[in-house]
Amino acid sequence: MSDFTPAPLPDPTVEVGGQKYLPDASGRLTPVEAIKPQHMLEHETVRKIMGFALALSDQVARFKGHAFEDLGDFDAILEQQYDLKKGGKKGNRTYSTVDGCMQIQVRNADLLDFGPELQVAKGLVDECLSEWAEDSRAEIRTIVMRAFNVDKEGQINRSEIFMLLRLEIEDDRWKRAMEALRDAIRITGSKKYLWFRMRDSAEAPWTTVTIDLAAA
Repeated sequence: MSDFTPAPLPDPTVEVGGQKYLPDASGRLTPVEAIKPQHMLEHETVRKIMGFALALSDQVARFKGHAFEDLGDFDAILEQQYDLKKGGKKGNRTYSTVDGCMQIQVRNADLLDFGPELQVAKGLVDECLSEWAEDSRAEIRTIVMRAFNVDKEGQINRSEIFMLLRLEIEDDRWKRAMEALRDAIRITGSKKYLWFRMRDSAEAPWTTVTIDLAAA
């Protein structure tokens, strides 16, 4: 990381009467000389890495802003060329190089949340499961368990929720549960994503250019 400049971090040490102290997690001051060497080494290592992480995060944020700005300028040129009077909200789109070896995709995704109808739906689904034979519809029980993630209160698996909505079950309570699920879905906003792909030739498979640190 020697070729990458870390972000400056505030110095947490406090000097009192010529003695240096570090606050612990509860805010109590501990003399630096009283801290175990391995704990100080850990402290300094984390601060060093965090400096690089914050600088990288800032660089990625600037890159993302410039990328959307450049693509927006290109869109504006197209709109002017085809005499589009007023550009509306743009959907998913793909930009490519002439040789077809590089692509940038802009994807728009809705941000979803679920209203109180979700708990009504879960209650109706639970009624169905409690009356169905224990060994029947085992695959549905599995989906329901994953969807509502019963081991973690308040957490749900959205992909499994939408899988429930695709099931065709002739049970009045189940149908009412699915109606409640649909009513529970709230679109709270949207987010744009950039996706970069490249390949060595037009016949070669695509590879994704990874920027997300978690996916690297």
